[in-house]
Amino acid sequence: MKKFIVMAFLLVAGIVSAAAQAEIKFDKTTHDFGTFSESSPKVTCEFTYKNVGDAPLVINQAVASCGCTVPEYTKTPVQPGESGSIKVTYNGTGKFPGHFKKMITVRTNGKVEMTRLYIEGDMTEAK
Repeated sequence: MKKFIVMAFLLVAGIVSAAAQAEIKFDKTTHDFGTFSESSPKVTCEFTYKNVGDAPLVINQAVASCGCTVPEYTKTPVQPGESGSIKVTYNGTGKFPGHFKKMITVRTNGKVEMTRLYIEGDMTEAK
């Protein structure tokens, strides 16, 4: 009988823990830098997010669509109800002036495993 009770308890505990899941919610998924000069080609923005789930959220990876864009993100688990951020820097050095649009793919352990963030802007020619 004791074995049965222990097994039932472990089964219920496993089901409850499997139901707990992290969930990421971004304040915004797109950022427009507007117009900036080629003479100051580095621009930075920050995407903030909150873990609206009921388990710790871990960002496994944040990868940009090209080498001119570098994401930096919170490496530690974000507890339920807490917030984190992804800082994105675009470096237009050596790039042609004009409009750009870049994508950052974020992979997490959350309910939605992949989210895409976008940055865009217009770099004008230095005078």
